[in-house]
Amino acid sequence: MTSDSDAKRLAIEVIATLVNVKKTAADQLLRRGGVPEQLIKQFLTDRDPATGSKRSKRDAAAVLLEGLARNSQDEEVIQNLITIASEWSAFHLAQNEYQARAVVQKALELRRVIEANEDRARSEAKAELDAAQLNRAREERDTRAKQSALLLAQFDHMASSDDHQQRGYLLEDLLNRVFNLHSIPVHRAFRRNEGAEQIDAAFEFDGWHYIVECRWRQRLADIRQLDGLSGQVSRSGRQTMGLFLSINGWSNNVIPLLKQNPEKTIFLMEGFDLRAVLDQRIDLRGLLKAKLAALNFEAEPYKSVMALL
Repeated sequence: MTSDSDAKRLAIEVIATLVNVKKTAADQLLRRGGVPEQLIKQFLTDRDPATGSKRSKRDAAAVLLEGLARNSQDEEVIQNLITIASEWSAFHLAQNEYQARAVVQKALELRRVIEANEDRARSEAKAELDAAQLNRAREERDTRAKQSALLLAQFDHMASSDDHQQRGYLLEDLLNRVFNLHSIPVHRAFRRNEGAEQIDAAFEFDGWHYIVECRWRQRLADIRQLDGLSGQVSRSGRQTMGLFLSINGWSNNVIPLLKQNPEKTIFLMEGFDLRAVLDQRIDLRGLLKAKLAALNFEAEPYKSVMALL
């Protein structure tokens, strides 16, 4: 370990010993070390008030560091001077080469200590940051687990409800909360085109926008419902796709008909997919990525969560 006073004393030795001529010392040491010109001028011209004679390099160096300390610039300059001295080879500029070499050796040793201390401080800071990130991730997982359990209980309760219309409204709210829980920007139900179109929900994911159609009815969804979503997507911007969520699934003709559509802008999600997310058997982001990969690479509008578990 080293102290600030050790570094300060060595910086004074560097200025006093490595270069014999003050003006050359100002050029080779002080300016390279980042000393302001006003203090360099004072270093070159300042006189001892007691004797009236110009200060020695050692005394002028001490006054210079005091001036730097008043502006909180001393630490950086001292470290710069130690670095310069540790790499010094111009011993012909010194009055006493052997003293100069001894100062350079001290600078090299102190620089190694300083760098070791800095490495240790960086390692400790990184360890603290990693621990904080780990704790934050653990807290987020715990929060997600608790919220998911509550949403799962709500979902199961909704499944036993006989009020199908109310259940549909609750599904939209539950879906919004699930997307928020997984940090996916979501937009609640809204109308557009002067109120002519009702959008159940929408979200943003990996730079794309998705319109969501939600269905929770006794009858299986058929292609007519998906045609409605397809029209909403086609009336949106180019970077828009559709997610059709039907809790009870869809009729057998839906997937073959979707495959016939050359646009391939709609993918499917059913109740078991959603329940697997709520039960934390799969992450929502991972599920969406897998479904979109199946649509884009395999032309499959439906990728079951069972294939991913």
